[in-house]
Amino acid sequence: MPKILIVGGGYAGFYTAWKLEKWLRSGEAEVTVVDPLPYMTYQPFLPEVASGSIEPRHAVVSLRRHLKKTKVIAGKVEKITHAEKTVTILPNAGEQYDLEYDIIVVTAGAVSRTFPIPGVADEAIGLKTIEEAVAIRDRILTNFDKASQLPEGPERDRLLTFVVVGGGFAGIEIFAEMRSFASALLDRYPELAFEDTHFHLIEAMGRIMPEVSIKTADWVIKNLAERGAEIHLDTQLKSAVGGVIELSTGESFESDTVVWTAGVMASPMLKNTDLPIEERGRLRVRPDLRVHDENDEVVIDAWGAGDVSAVPDLSGGGVGGFCVPNAQHAVRQGKRLAKNLVAELRGEDLEDYFHKNAGAVAGLGLGVGAFQSGKIGVTGLPAWFMHRGYHGLAMPSWERKFRVIWGWVLNFFLGRDIVSLEARVHPRAAFEEFASRPRPAVAAVAEPASASAGHPGPAGAPVSVGGAVSKE
Repeated sequence: MPKILIVGGGYAGFYTAWKLEKWLRSGEAEVTVVDPLPYMTYQPFLPEVASGSIEPRHAVVSLRRHLKKTKVIAGKVEKITHAEKTVTILPNAGEQYDLEYDIIVVTAGAVSRTFPIPGVADEAIGLKTIEEAVAIRDRILTNFDKASQLPEGPERDRLLTFVVVGGGFAGIEIFAEMRSFASALLDRYPELAFEDTHFHLIEAMGRIMPEVSIKTADWVIKNLAERGAEIHLDTQLKSAVGGVIELSTGESFESDTVVWTAGVMASPMLKNTDLPIEERGRLRVRPDLRVHDENDEVVIDAWGAGDVSAVPDLSGGGVGGFCVPNAQHAVRQGKRLAKNLVAELRGEDLEDYFHKNAGAVAGLGLGVGAFQSGKIGVTGLPAWFMHRGYHGLAMPSWERKFRVIWGWVLNFFLGRDIVSLEARVHPRAAFEEFASRPRPAVAAVAEPASASAGHPGPAGAPVSVGGAVSKE
């Protein structure tokens, strides 16, 4: 029975395994997924997690719960040696080991792409993981708590100044959701005024959201400006050292929260593989999702999909001829890969991946959205309903759909939960502060011989040493 190894449990990896479970016959193949995380993250929901509109656990999908026939290995793939059909795995617990396979599917995803800007690595936070989204939410809430106790001045301004770098879809969505969240919080903090909060988005290009029309993008900029959020176009971040934001325009201000969304890159894990990689560090993949080399020759038993792969966009709508790295493509590529893999096992014909972008939809805070499909642009409340409708239904499994949608319903009646759990980062702090510890041992002081002789104790009588009782 062939062993299929899937490297990465994100969109493409999860959907490949999920559909293989559905389409493979019993005993036709053995499927294994390797990922250090026990869940797939539905990344379009990260901005709403950061703004308290979605419970964090509802935005992830448990691998073990939903992949019932697939073996799940919690660990990282450190190296792929396809010539020998082995991978080196570093498990979350235990020693590194090699695992053999017959067919490999590389869906390792992408990581945040940064530039060597001073201070970014030390001060900024990305928006690729559920943990980052939760940290942003807790930082906003904690900073409001702190700022409400301070008088007007530089320190309060620093706490209430929020910066997002990158004006693509992810950047605009998190920026707008943070602005919406902060505006709602002001009702709970009478010590603070709207004018005390400051929001800055930094974009190096002359426009935002290249996936939508100029008209729609301009509407988004105008809407955010009316809500007290400033977008700096044609502007680069020069430094963020110590939270001091320095822009290429010469403007400078301090911020305690810097969110980086300026692009992604393929997983660096690919550098430790003998599979063919193109100039941008992505796996070379044919339209049917089989890996190919520089001469367009198929690499037998190797497949790739998702953000880690350079998948040709046959619709003509991609960037540089390839599919853009987003959930819309990764999900569909995972499904197509599973169908093609099953077809190859059965000696059937393969089909190329083809998906014409159905449109782009963004949530910009409660009640505000933007949608673009061709020349059709929709903004405001209708687009917000379209955003929630699309992503609510796109969430994998009815169990996850119900949790997310039910959470939205509860928030409509009860409001967002505004409790910060930032203390979770150091969960033992309170316990350690009050925990009793053994007293340090104190060396016994020898009594003068005369005193000992004058007051002999009974043989075997207990002697107190440093507060502890012992026998001589």
